[in-house]
Formats: sequence, C-alpha cells, structure tokens
Amino acid sequence: QVQLVESGGGLVQAGGSLRLSCAASGRTFSSYNMGWFRQAPGKKREFVVAISWSGGITYYADSVKGRFTISRDNAKNTVYLQMNSLKPEDTAVYYCAADSSRRSNYDYWGQGTQVTVSS
Repeated sequence: QVQLVESGGGLVQAGGSLRLSCAASGRTFSSYNMGWFRQAPGKKREFVVAISWSGGITYYADSVKGRFTISRDNAKNTVYLQMNSLKPEDTAVYYCAADSSRRSNYDYWGQGTQVTVSS
C-alpha cells in the first residue's frame, strides 16, 4: 500500500514557475513508475508526465513538453514536477499517481493540489 501526498500548488502569474512535490509512504516507492495528471474544471483528467522507477525514462504530454520537468528522489520517496513558463490553460488540480505494475495502470493516487495561473 502506498499513500501519496502532493504539495507545492498555488497561484502564479502567467510565465511564472511552480514546483510540485509528491511524497510517498511505503518501502516500495522506488519500484513504482510514477506519473502526474491534471484535471481542469469541467474537463476530464489528463495525463501530464510519467517517470520510470529508476528515473531513467520520462514521457511528457505534448502540451507541457519543454516547459515541465519530472524528477524523483528514491532516497526521499518523492517525485517532483517543475513547471516553468506556466500558462492560464495549465490551471487545474494536479494529481500524483503510482503505477505499481509498471504497465501504465495507476493504482495509487494522491488527493491533488490546486495550480492556478492568472493571465
């Protein structure tokens, strides 16, 4: 069982930056692929970025490529999302998720953190 807690959300002006963190409980974090997803008001949840268990492989949605960077520190059981050049359309609740099977089947989710980008 893994518990995920996101932090770092907030209000930022367009063009600004935020760094989200996702702290995981449990000893198996380092074996899980991890991902960030987001859900804007009135829209479906969408994939943002994923990182492999070792951190060696990352995959970004086209909408954030070149602006967002995912990383992880397995010693700290934490995954990060550095968000630069933020746009109003990045406004959403951001969720951290764990993929224990490493088959893009995310079975553990955090409670989410709000990111609001003002124009």
